[in-house]
Parts: sequence; C-alpha cells; structure tokens
Amino acid sequence: MSDQVTVAMSGIAKRFGGVHALRGVDLTLRAGEVHALLGENGAGKSTLINILSGVVTEYDGRISVGGEPVRFAGPASAQAAGIATIHQELDLVPALSVAENLVLGREPRTRLRTLDRRAMVRTARDWLGPLGAEIDPRRPVGSLRVGEQQLVEIAKALSLDARVLVMDEPTAALADAEVRRLMSTIRALRERGVAVVYISHRLEEIEEIADRATVLRNGEVAGTLRPDRTDRQRVITLMVGRPPEALFGAGRGGAGPAEALPDAGRGGTDPTGPPVLVVEDLAVRPRVTRPGRCEPSGVSLTVRPGEVVGLAGLMGSGRTELLETLYGAGPAGRRTGVLRLAGRPYAPRGPRSALRSGVGFVPEDRRRSALVLEHPVGRSIVLAALRRFTTAGVVRVGRERDAVREQIAALAIRTPSAGAPVGALSGGNQQKVVFARHILTRPRLLLLDEPTRGVDVGAKAEIYRLLRRLADDGMGILLASSELPELTGVCDRIVVLRRGRTVADLPADGCTGEDILTAAMGGAYAGRDER
Repeated sequence: MSDQVTVAMSGIAKRFGGVHALRGVDLTLRAGEVHALLGENGAGKSTLINILSGVVTEYDGRISVGGEPVRFAGPASAQAAGIATIHQELDLVPALSVAENLVLGREPRTRLRTLDRRAMVRTARDWLGPLGAEIDPRRPVGSLRVGEQQLVEIAKALSLDARVLVMDEPTAALADAEVRRLMSTIRALRERGVAVVYISHRLEEIEEIADRATVLRNGEVAGTLRPDRTDRQRVITLMVGRPPEALFGAGRGGAGPAEALPDAGRGGTDPTGPPVLVVEDLAVRPRVTRPGRCEPSGVSLTVRPGEVVGLAGLMGSGRTELLETLYGAGPAGRRTGVLRLAGRPYAPRGPRSALRSGVGFVPEDRRRSALVLEHPVGRSIVLAALRRFTTAGVVRVGRERDAVREQIAALAIRTPSAGAPVGALSGGNQQKVVFARHILTRPRLLLLDEPTRGVDVGAKAEIYRLLRRLADDGMGILLASSELPELTGVCDRIVVLRRGRTVADLPADGCTGEDILTAAMGGAYAGRDER
C-alpha cells in the first residue's frame, strides 16, 4: 500500500426525506489498499458507495479522484473516472449470455461492424479463468445459480481495468473454494496499485484481506482501524454501539432467555425422537436438463424434531437443488428413493402442496424468489397463511393485524409500520419477514438456503437465536450454508453433499471447517466415524 491518495471523500451527507442516511462522512482510499467498509444494515454503507459510483448524484460534501474534484453525473461518468462497482444486487441482464453481459456496451466488432461473437467468448473466458469459474460464456445469465452470477459480476468489474474497485458483499453467494480464488485475485489487484473498497459482514474475511477499515454507525464514522491489529469484539462494538453478545447465542443447547414465538411449531423437542424428515437414496432425473444444476443423485439424511441439520458442499454440490426438490419447486421428472415426512410418504407436487404438508422454505435470493418488494410488510408476512385468517372468502382483518403485530414484535423486525413496503427494509429485516411468513404456516420442517446471506452481524446473531428458539419449539430445520462457522456454530449435525450425493454426516460438536471441506472435496473425514 502506498501513500498516494486515489479517492478522497469529505463531509459526505445525504438525506432521504426526513432520514439522515449519511452525516459528514470522510473516507480516503489509497493506491494498492484494500479498505473495508463495515456497519450494520442501514448504517449508510450502500448510500456512500452509491455516491462514489455515481448512482446517487445529489448530496452534500466533496469528492476528488487523483487530486481532481469530481461530481459524477451518473454511473457511466464514474466508470470513465476509473471507478468500477459490484453492487450487492447484481446488475446483469438475465436474457443475455455470460459473454454478452461481460462486454455490454463495449462489444468487439468485425471488419464488417457486426458483433464478433468469437472474440466475446474469448474475452469472457480470459476474465472468468482467474476466478476459477467453469462457466460456459454462451449460457444465458438467467440460467446460472446466484453464486455463478456473482462470479460473472466480479469478472465484469475486473474487465474494466479500474483504479478503484468497489465490492459490496462479493462473497455472499460463494462457497469457500470460490472465496479463496477471489482473495487471490484481490491480492493481485492490490499489487497492481488498485484501491479496493471491500464491504462484507464476514469479519474473518475483513481480518484476512483488509489493510484498513472504516466503521459506519447511523450514517456517521464510528472509527477507522487496522483489522489485523484490532480485537474482533471491539469491531462489533463499534458497529452496533454496544458490547456484542456471543454470535451463536447459548449454542446448540438453547438460546437463553427469550420470549416464546407465536405459532412456532408443533411441539416435541427430543432430537432422538421419530424423524420429521427421512430421505433415503433420493435421486431426480429431470425431463429437461438445465445447465448448471446438480440434481440429487443419491442423497440420504434425517432431520428430527428440535434438530438443526446443516447442508454443506462446494458450489455445484446440489444443496439448493435438494431443498427445491423437498419443497416441490424442482424441475419435473422422475424421482426415485424414499421421502417420508413425520412418518408418512411425502411427494410434494409443488410449493402449495409442501406448505399444506407442513414444510416451509426460505430461499437463497429473497428479493427475487420470496418477496414482492412493493408489498407492505404485513401482507408479506401473512401471504402464505391467508387461509388461517379467511372465513367464507373474507379476510378477518383484525386477526390478520394481530398476527402481524405478534410476528413483528417476536422477531424484532425493524420497520416504520406494518404498511411500509418490504423493499424499504434492510436485508436482515427482509429476511426476518420471510421467516415470519413461514412461522405463521406452523411448519414441521423449515428449509433454509443461505439464511444469513447479505445481513449484518447483529441481524445474524438474531437469526441464529431465532433458529434455536424454533428448534426448541420442536421444529426440524435443514439449513444449507456456504459459511463454515455458521454450520459448525448453529447446527447439531452437518450433512456434506458432493455432486448431488451424500458423502458425510458429521456431528457438529468437534467438527471443523477443514473436516467439512475435506469431505466436500472427496477426502475422508478423520475426526470421528460418520453416521
């Protein structure tokens, strides 16, 4: 890291109506520096980078790039100044191919001025290669999994040859192997003198890669520090304004004192009792093969009442596809093997059938797959359980309102009102709205796909405590996650998938991230016998 200042932001302030998003924020970026930007959801991080990237053009304060004052008229002018941004909500065109997305607006031409598609594919492979992304550049982006789309977005930003690269939660949808490759790429960028702004809620990543970190709280700078020389507890305290509780609550034995959750399960907390879910040698052969998917091809596992079972595996291992199959949301086709729910044969014909059987599903991409962002919070919460509040086709507004109020209070959903649009909430609170919706359906089994993706450390701790409370109320939980500390800290057991097959069933107690990765990559688990 040099002392050369690439970007200086001083006195940045921004209001949205009566809300102060930023209050006099100063941020300095140096050439060859990885500068982390930390803070809870709603602290002002996204507003600050939206100003730097030209998305927000009306603000107070000053910005200089290379010592020259600038005021961007839009994202294109920011890119022209050498600032590339990877936003948390991906900016890709689903109908276009990977290659077309990577060169959009910069398409290579032949001598006849037609699109040079061969050159586009070569360019895409050149930029995807260093990230270890084995993705066909000719595939439509809409057919990719979220983690694969994230890699395409990262490659697109790297292709701009920027002197400032802003990364907003770049690893949120990546498995551990992909995170390792990204870290190597960031180190190479640092050596080339690129200033990297790195936003992440994964503090272990910040400690590994960041030279400096600026912590925002309530739109103001709470402090600037060296992550590798600062105690993690102090970092969390700066973020939330109070000493942190243990991230995983009271651990796998219970979540400590907490009010009971309304409608939170069917009772029975004995993890040694009859299983909620039994899966034996499950395999799916879809009628139409979708590129990039890895359907179950030999999955066996059990989930008992009161038990949190983790699903681990590298990208492409089939975690999401398994959850979709269990929820009846996978592709049509032939299914073999055994599925039993609460002791009975289970064959969901679709999500509605799964819900009626007592199965809830919180998907990986809440904004696209679980929420209508324009809908009010209250309606979003009761959406899956409207039948409970309906008599003769008429919604009982009072009962609905009471249920919404209970869920907002029990899950500590921070919202101006039940009538506020759910899209206006922070990521963590949006996720809690999705949880509340499924709690109201009184599920036996809750399926979770990356439940803490893109939420801050405070919201993570709340979600972990919520999961333990749900399990304590007798619910069975199957949780897929690419965060190894999450799996070992929250789950009772961890089932590892590889290429659509179960390769290990590990007790979480004493299990390490290395054990999980070894199993996921085809090695033998050496810690103790597999079950």
